Amino acid sequence: MKTIWVFVQVLWFLSFGVFFSHGLSGNLSSTRPDVVQVGAIFSFNSTIGRVATIAIQEAVKDVNSDSTVLPGTKLVIKMENSNCTGFIGMVGALQFMDTETIAIIGPQSSVVAHTITHVANELHMPLISFAATDPTLSSLQFPYFVRNTQSDFYQMTAIAEMVDHYGWKDVIVVFLDDDYGRNGVSALDDALAARRCRISYKAGIPPVSGVNRTDIMDILIKVAVMESRVIVLHAYPAVGFMVFSVAQYLGMTVDGYAWIATDWLSSVLDSFSPLPAENMDPMQGVLVLRQHTPDSDKKRSFLSRWNKLTGGSLGLNSYGLYAYDTVWLVARAINSFFNQGGKISFSNDPNLKAEGSTLQFEGMTIFDGGPLLLKNILASDFVGLTGHVKFSSDKSLVFPAYDIINVIGTGYRQIGYWSNYSGLSTVPPETLYSRPPNRSSANQKLFGAVWPGDTVTKPRGWVFPQNGKQLKIGVPRRVSYREFVSQVPGTDNFKGFCVDVFTAAVNLLPYAVPYKFVSFGDGHKNPSYTDFVNQISAGVFDGAVGDIAIVTNRTRDVDFTQPYASSGLVVVAPFRKLNTGAWAFLRPFSPLMWGVTAALFISIGIVVWILEHRTNDEFRGPPKQQLITILWFSLSTLFFAHRESTVSTLGRMVLIIWLFVVLIINSSYTASLTSILTVQQLYSPIKGIESLKESDEPIGYQVGSFAENYLIEEIGIPKSRLVALGSPEEYATELLRGPEKGGVAAVVDELPYIELFLSSQCKFRIVGQEFTKSGWGFAFPRDSPLAVDLSTAILTLSENGDLQRIHDKWLTKSACSLETAEIDSDQLHLKSFSGLFLLCGITCFVALLIYFVQIVHKFRKAGRHGSISNGGQGSSHSGRLRTLLSLMDEKADPSRREQKRRKTEKSFSDGDNGINLEKDPNTRELQFSPNSSNQTHLFS
Repeated sequence: MKTIWVFVQVLWFLSFGVFFSHGLSGNLSSTRPDVVQVGAIFSFNSTIGRVATIAIQEAVKDVNSDSTVLPGTKLVIKMENSNCTGFIGMVGALQFMDTETIAIIGPQSSVVAHTITHVANELHMPLISFAATDPTLSSLQFPYFVRNTQSDFYQMTAIAEMVDHYGWKDVIVVFLDDDYGRNGVSALDDALAARRCRISYKAGIPPVSGVNRTDIMDILIKVAVMESRVIVLHAYPAVGFMVFSVAQYLGMTVDGYAWIATDWLSSVLDSFSPLPAENMDPMQGVLVLRQHTPDSDKKRSFLSRWNKLTGGSLGLNSYGLYAYDTVWLVARAINSFFNQGGKISFSNDPNLKAEGSTLQFEGMTIFDGGPLLLKNILASDFVGLTGHVKFSSDKSLVFPAYDIINVIGTGYRQIGYWSNYSGLSTVPPETLYSRPPNRSSANQKLFGAVWPGDTVTKPRGWVFPQNGKQLKIGVPRRVSYREFVSQVPGTDNFKGFCVDVFTAAVNLLPYAVPYKFVSFGDGHKNPSYTDFVNQISAGVFDGAVGDIAIVTNRTRDVDFTQPYASSGLVVVAPFRKLNTGAWAFLRPFSPLMWGVTAALFISIGIVVWILEHRTNDEFRGPPKQQLITILWFSLSTLFFAHRESTVSTLGRMVLIIWLFVVLIINSSYTASLTSILTVQQLYSPIKGIESLKESDEPIGYQVGSFAENYLIEEIGIPKSRLVALGSPEEYATELLRGPEKGGVAAVVDELPYIELFLSSQCKFRIVGQEFTKSGWGFAFPRDSPLAVDLSTAILTLSENGDLQRIHDKWLTKSACSLETAEIDSDQLHLKSFSGLFLLCGITCFVALLIYFVQIVHKFRKAGRHGSISNGGQGSSHSGRLRTLLSLMDEKADPSRREQKRRKTEKSFSDGDNGINLEKDPNTRELQFSPNSSNQTHLFS
């Protein structure tokens, strides 16, 4: 019975398993259809389309043969030819959307993409393009557009970094004037501006099939007369080859030009190389960008397979690789879509019902699973033929990179790479991904290129326009200091130091510079140089020549050349001569120096007396005599005429140091007094800009100079104190009048003007130091290449001596400016001898310290062997003090001088002091007993 029951249970489980299996099989077949349909729109006959057709077909075969991708489901891709027109592309997309197509690969053209993305947005149909590079397609306006290729945003960034790397500033862009061309050029404009470069001219080509050589020639003729010689070509192959052919005819592919082509050209070179000679010859030396795909075994295997499929008649370009990976991208995303329970279903769109319209929109349905499929597409992460296929947050592929190739002969040579990670390099980007990013200029490298004209010399990138236009060079119309720049009366010519420097520099340039001078100013007063420079940024002048100071607020608007003359603000003031007079001998030292020196003389005398008093008879005697000895000894050392000899070691040490100090003081005093008596001394109450700032006296400045703003804004001097002066004569007049009579206390101006002023005005001198450092330069518009070339020419003039010869020609000084007199020659101050005085003071202190330590030691030793008392505590203190003074005044025994101390048991008395020290037998202390007949004298 039990066996029968077990058998029934087994049958029930088997029946349930069969039922469950059947239900699960039915469920799987309902969520994973046998066939999934995807559309593809691109131009079959284009360079990209020919390669993409084969690549897509091969990718479909590989997907369907791989059981791990879309198991049980066959991928079918239906292709439609867009012929690169938006209308036909839109019709093809609508046909797909009338069927159960869940995604569209393409379109190839950015123009077509702009048309059908609106339909895709409405019907939730993902568009995955492998060739539409317009950067604006990545905007939020097109959520269902996914780009499985590099955006032109990165390609234009690569071009901008190349332009900056080669030192060019202006480029001309020849482009197809459609969405693809305009939006690419806009991205290039932004990328160049970020590097202080610019597009100087945009030459648009009509995006029509009927454009011919005549149209291209009209466009390039305008380009040929432009200044820039760096041309970026952003077009389609048919138009691009026509542009190169016409450019060769017009002589625009010779030495001096630089051509950069976007990746349209690399696609042709990879697909159909070698090209016919009529196509290759005009492109010699062109730099081309190509989307970088890392080398891998998978890529090499497919390339070998490709060559077998095409028989070598059609090469594989990067867009073919991206087309192949796009099929795999879609297949993997659909597989994930099914794994997540996605179903292929469509629903009607109520927004497509147009009342009163005969158009039938009922067949247009919304793909219900569109958002989920789009999510899976953007979440893709795998390695394909093009490398790592993964999208960033802005729907762009990670690690964008380009190859940079140089067209040479019948082929090309790779000269480097560009990646968004590390910029320009000569090693593959994938090698750099393992290193920290380095965008420093020193790390940006490319191999050498062969340029148009078969030269390896980098083109300068610009020339002067060939349209006959002359540069308008502004020149200030000065009324003073005409040695620097002045207009020749009755002519439009100018002369002067600045004009000669400019002319000499222009003559050194390796090209002709057509220019004409245009005056600036009314001729009645010097013009404002700030307004003069502003005329350049306003476009009135193409440059400015003159005595223009290079200051900060001007460099914000214009570019200056290398300074050709040094400059800076100085203070010039009147002076008076200092006569020697009866008390001229006191002038070498300042009053404080005299006082400290006198005090130090007396101090040294006292110190030496203290150190010598006990051992040297010459420093003993009555108080009056000792005072005279101190004064005489200290003063006589000034002339090294002291007759008293020193016998103690400490005294001799102090005297040696002091005599060295006296020697220095004597020498300095003698040299300073000699200078005062033999060299003309000048004096001015103004010492420089600081003393001028602290006063409230009026200050003169030159009309039109930047000195006015500098004194107000930087120094903080009120404008009410500033007086505008127009000529050197006014300088002299106002300075001589002085503030008391309505003149000025000083004049602040640039050094070259002041040097010229002082060459004829001997009553004034520069006081203080130059308090600004600047120079004079020629001004040009921002990023002008002429400023760079003229800077090189100015350096050449400086090195070969021509600049100095021009200076001597116009600014030769008279004898007045060659005087060697100095204003307010500095006295010798205390700080000049502080080191010596400090050394002397330290020596005295150490000597006295040692001396007093010896005395105290004697005193304490005497106290240990005897009692010093006299009837009470007060008397005891008095006795100890007298004992200490006695020890200091005691005459040392010459016969026992080397023993250093006496025996403490014996008496400390001698015949002159009248003091007896007796040992008390009870206390064993020394007793102090004065001799009434002989009084103690400190000075004896």
